[in-house]
Amino acid sequence: MTDSKQNNRKDGRTPLEIRDVRMTTRFTKYAEGSVLIEIGETRVICTASIEDRVPPFLKGKGLGWVTAEYSMLPRATEVRTQREIGRGGPSGRTHEIQRLIGRSLRSIIDMSALGERTVTLDCDVIQADGGTRTASITGGFVALALALDKLLGDGKIERPLIRDYIAAVSVGIAGGRVLLDLNYSEDSAAEVDMNVICTGDGRFVEIQGTAETDPFSRSLMDEMLSAAESGLKLLFAIQQKTIVHSLAGKSFRAMIDSASRSKINWKEDAS
Repeated sequence: MTDSKQNNRKDGRTPLEIRDVRMTTRFTKYAEGSVLIEIGETRVICTASIEDRVPPFLKGKGLGWVTAEYSMLPRATEVRTQREIGRGGPSGRTHEIQRLIGRSLRSIIDMSALGERTVTLDCDVIQADGGTRTASITGGFVALALALDKLLGDGKIERPLIRDYIAAVSVGIAGGRVLLDLNYSEDSAAEVDMNVICTGDGRFVEIQGTAETDPFSRSLMDEMLSAAESGLKLLFAIQQKTIVHSLAGKSFRAMIDSASRSKINWKEDAS
C-alpha cells in the first residue's frame, strides 16, 4: 500500500487530514438547541426539540427518548433530487441514516434523568459533499447538549444526564490509500467506505464498513480505525470549544461528572 503520509489529495489535504470544521450555534430561533455544522462543503442544520411525551412503549416507565429525522434539500446535490414526500415517503437510505443518528445519541444519555420526555433531532442537509450522516451525528450532539443544558438550567430536570461526547467520521480506502473524512468524489470512488462513531472516552458505538470491490484485511481495518480515532479527537475538541463558547462562560451543567458515570440501559425502569 502507498504510504498514507505522502501524495496530497485533490483538495490539498493530506490523507489523514479532516476538512475544515465550523459550527454555528443558535442557528435557528425556536428550537431548544440548534447548530449549523459545516465540514468542508457539507452543511447540515441540526435542531433539537423537546416534547413532554414518550412513545407508547415507554409510557409510565419514567424514561425519556431521543430520536432523529434526516432529510436532504432537493438541491443539496449537484443535480436536483425529488423531495421524498413526492416519492411516497422516506427512502430506505433515509430510514437507515436517521436510525443511526438516533441510536448513536441515545447511547450517551441517561434516559431516567430525562424523564418522560422526547428529544427529536432534525438533521437537514442543505449542501452535500460527502459525510452527511457523520456530520449529522457530530452536529446533532451539540444541538442535543445545548437543549438538555437549557432544560436543566430551567429546573425541568433534576440532575445531569449526558454521559459523554459523541462524534462520527468517515474513513476509507481510495487509490490504495487510507483516507480520512472522504468528500463525495472520494467516497464515490472508494474501494472501502467506513463510518466510525465513538464516545469521547474512545469507546465505539457503531462501525459501518463496506468493501465496494475487493475484501479488506484485518490490518487495513485497524489502520482505518486508527485514522478515524485521530479525526474523532479533533472533532471532540471542536464540540467542546463550541459548547463552551455558546454557553458564554457558564458551566456545562448537563454533562455528568466523569467520576460519577455509570452504565445506563434505557430499557430498564428508572430507579
